[in-house]
Amino acid sequence: MTKNKFIPFFIFLASALFLFGQNGNAAGFIDGLEDIPLPEYMQQTSHDDLSFGNEESRFVETYLTGKNENFEEVEKFYMDTLPQLGWQFEGKQGNTISFYRDGERLDIAREKTSPLTVRITLKSQN
Repeated sequence: MTKNKFIPFFIFLASALFLFGQNGNAAGFIDGLEDIPLPEYMQQTSHDDLSFGNEESRFVETYLTGKNENFEEVEKFYMDTLPQLGWQFEGKQGNTISFYRDGERLDIAREKTSPLTVRITLKSQN
C-alpha cells in the first residue's frame, strides 16, 4: 500500500482530533460505529446493540442514554459535529434527524425522555 492511500485516513483522524479537542463535547466514538462520536453526557447501552453486514452493506443499531439531558442538546451536538465528518443533513421528521454519507443513512431518534434514550441506526442504501 502506498503512502497516498493513508492520506484520507490521516486527514479524518486530524480533523476528528481537532474537532473534539476544541469543544470537549465528545467522550469518544460509539462502539460498532467508530466514525460516529459519542457525546460526553451520554453512555452507550451495549445490551441492545444490533449489527450485521458484509463487504457491500451493513446495518447497525445502538442505543444511548443520558441523565437530565434533553434531545435538543443531542440534536445540536450531531448537527454541529457530523457535517465536519462528511455527513450531510437530510432532514428532520418527528423525533428523528437523518444524515447521509457514502451510500449510508444515519438516523438519530429520541426513543424516551426519562431517562433520555436515543436510538442510532446506520444502514446502507444499496
